[in-house]
Amino acid sequence: MKIGLSSNALKHSGGLERYAMDLVGGFAAVGIEPVFFARRFDMSVPESRMVEPHRINVSLLPGKWRDGWFSWRLRSARRAARVDVLIGCNRVDSSEIAICGGTHLGFLRATGRAQRRSDRWQIALERRQYEAARVIVAHSELMRDELRELYGVDDAKIRVLYPPVDGARFTPVDSEARALLRRKFGFADHEIVLLFPSSSHERKGLPLIEAALLDTTLPVVVAVAGRPPERTSERLRYVGYVKDIEEAYRAADFTILASKYEPFGLVGVESVMCGTPVIFPSSIGCCDAIAEHAKFVFAPDDVAGLRATIERAVGERLAGPVPLPSALARGAVLYDARVAEHVDALLGLATQIFQSR
Repeated sequence: MKIGLSSNALKHSGGLERYAMDLVGGFAAVGIEPVFFARRFDMSVPESRMVEPHRINVSLLPGKWRDGWFSWRLRSARRAARVDVLIGCNRVDSSEIAICGGTHLGFLRATGRAQRRSDRWQIALERRQYEAARVIVAHSELMRDELRELYGVDDAKIRVLYPPVDGARFTPVDSEARALLRRKFGFADHEIVLLFPSSSHERKGLPLIEAALLDTTLPVVVAVAGRPPERTSERLRYVGYVKDIEEAYRAADFTILASKYEPFGLVGVESVMCGTPVIFPSSIGCCDAIAEHAKFVFAPDDVAGLRATIERAVGERLAGPVPLPSALARGAVLYDARVAEHVDALLGLATQIFQSR
């Protein structure tokens, strides 16, 4: 059985591109070299040497045409590469296993944005993907609900598999190492640091967080990691693009998001695995996968609710004693987040599909 993977790129990135890289490493660990179809390959990353690379060039096309062109070209490319089962980590209509890490209709509904012509193209391609796939892997219960409600997918076709996390990378550290990391990022001992990891600040809810902290007397600092915010202040600081994001998790007191739409939110699982609790809206998909002791949850788009939740979380932290990161991380994730476990589940699905032909 020859496995294929499709993704927008094989490179360090977020979302499904990062997920696809995790799959490559997981397949390599069990001796499988997948065929990998992508628009771009970063040949400096080790994963690029673990695959049979096939580039589908879309660079000369207008941006809004690229998804459709890639999907069309992939049909013949996978036949030429003799792929038996294709796992689609982007919008493609020839994958036997479609990975659903977010839906465009769900995004539009959550953000209240009206459909444009380009949106209709993306939605049509998603519908073709879900109709053609033998199995759809939903990365959260939220995605399962959207697939059924917004796309009319039969529940029997859906499997919920939460995405994997590198357990060797995202781990707690002791108090001495944490103190060194706090000094590295410039955090004072008396400050309660809310880490805001984001490359899309409005979508991730920074304006709501700023509004909730307006005029607060709490010793709270929001540390933005990723894209620079439009402005900074004593309360809102930019700590740069943090490649080793696990260090930022370990240095912070909490990780915070206020996203209007977050199909899973891998940062939540990464954070609690490092021993740092999260402050998240209930609309973030990973909330179902995080234990009660490691999360503070508020209603989405609710300034007063977020303010009260921050006050409760910070109040508990100031009242002490502060739990050790290793103690908080223990049992914080409610599923087996190992890459090996996830890849094994995907291989089981692929084998069933292959044998049923």
